[in-house]
Amino acid sequence: MTLPTTETGIDTDLLTKHVPPWRVVLHNDDHNSMDHVVRALLASVPALTVESAVEVMMTAHNHGEATVTQCPKETAELYRERLESFGLTATIEPA
Repeated sequence: MTLPTTETGIDTDLLTKHVPPWRVVLHNDDHNSMDHVVRALLASVPALTVESAVEVMMTAHNHGEATVTQCPKETAELYRERLESFGLTATIEPA
């Protein structure tokens, strides 16, 4: 039997079982400018591109919230704290 792996040879199903992903959720607010939100996203979550940060900001703006990323819980907590340090409202939840 062959286990599902990524290009790195990691069994992704096993990894997800032992380190379940958490969602980092950005909530819309009426206090911060769109430019500020994009800059905060880029500074807080290194994997985001400008295009993806704009997409997250617009989704939160239009729908009230947006998933920023999915990652292990400790990383999600770090990203949430970083976003909050910019005056944004963010939460984490199991994915």
